[in-house]
Amino acid sequence: MLILARKLDEKIMIGDDISITVIEIRGDQVRLGVNAPKTVKVFRQEVFDAILAENKAAAESTPVFPELDLGVRGKAL
Repeated sequence: MLILARKLDEKIMIGDDISITVIEIRGDQVRLGVNAPKTVKVFRQEVFDAILAENKAAAESTPVFPELDLGVRGKAL
């Protein structure tokens, strides 16, 4: 893990097109601004974990496919 120290309004660059700016420091809380292309998804860790858990649960569940009534059951074609 890379550990960097930054002051208010200083930035960290990730690659050429993602920047993280220290917006505010208040007590033990730091507000960060993330500037990234729209194609890059940015989540807080707890939201990301919830998305992963939901995706895993969906992948492990048994899909239910309702029987479709197309109006041709029992009729000769």
